[in-house]
Amino acid sequence: MNINGATLDALYLGVKTVFNNAFTATQTEWQEIAMEVPSSAAFENYKWLGNIPQMRLWVGKKNIQKLDKYDYVIKNQSYEATIEIARDDIEDNQIAGLNIQASSVGESAKKHPDQLVYQAVNGGFTNKCFDGQPFFSANHKVGKTTFGNKGTKKLSSATAAAADASIGAAIRALEEITDENGESLGVKPVILLVPPALRATATRLMNNEKLGDDSENPYRNTAKVVVSGRIKDPNHWFLLDTSKPVKPFIYQKRKAAQLVRSTGSDSSNVFMEGVYYYGVEARGNSGYGFWQLAFGSDGTEA
Repeated sequence: MNINGATLDALYLGVKTVFNNAFTATQTEWQEIAMEVPSSAAFENYKWLGNIPQMRLWVGKKNIQKLDKYDYVIKNQSYEATIEIARDDIEDNQIAGLNIQASSVGESAKKHPDQLVYQAVNGGFTNKCFDGQPFFSANHKVGKTTFGNKGTKKLSSATAAAADASIGAAIRALEEITDENGESLGVKPVILLVPPALRATATRLMNNEKLGDDSENPYRNTAKVVVSGRIKDPNHWFLLDTSKPVKPFIYQKRKAAQLVRSTGSDSSNVFMEGVYYYGVEARGNSGYGFWQLAFGSDGTEA
């Protein structure tokens, strides 16, 4: 195959088609637990998370919520995946592997937000959110009241007592959270997020009429079970309210994944190394929304 501008353009068009087809066909999971926040700068400041006003009786002057109490910044990061193909392979028409690589990169690019969001999920016991506490913490301050959204109990359906100490305690912790005026936030968990190791336990808790000790199951149908292999610890489990405008987790998108190339015949990489490059680039990051909408247990206590 003779290499010229037309040849390289045709090759890129083929790579782009394969990439786009794989990208379109790939299913993602982050949307179930996170919200997308568009970004137009190097970072975004989410200090407004600490100042969402509730309706109140209007007597006298309005109670204006200020935005200077918290400072929570998520910086955008750059990400890439690059494919290399030798000039000799193009000349010899040995390019079947290029399409396979392009398909794999398309799938990886589509799933990249999953990777980012679940980095936030897995880091939730140590990474800080807008109030300066770890996202899952026993010490979140709201006014003069301290609330906790972190547990240590293993998820269990074995007995009424074990279920109440795990899933029951998590539900109560979220539903009892109030604002600074003591008004309920109306949190209603709708997703039970678990790793594959806890699939059976979570399914029994949400679907079975009876618990393991033959007692009535009061938690049946209270939440949807979502299983993700991206949860790294097999003991970690999470209860989430994703029904609100603000979600527990944030996918911050600065630049969507896009295919790029460095394939000019006079490119330095061609002259020095005899290779052409195709790649995908993206910018963004992940972080935390309202801690009030999530409960996480590290499952360290039986």
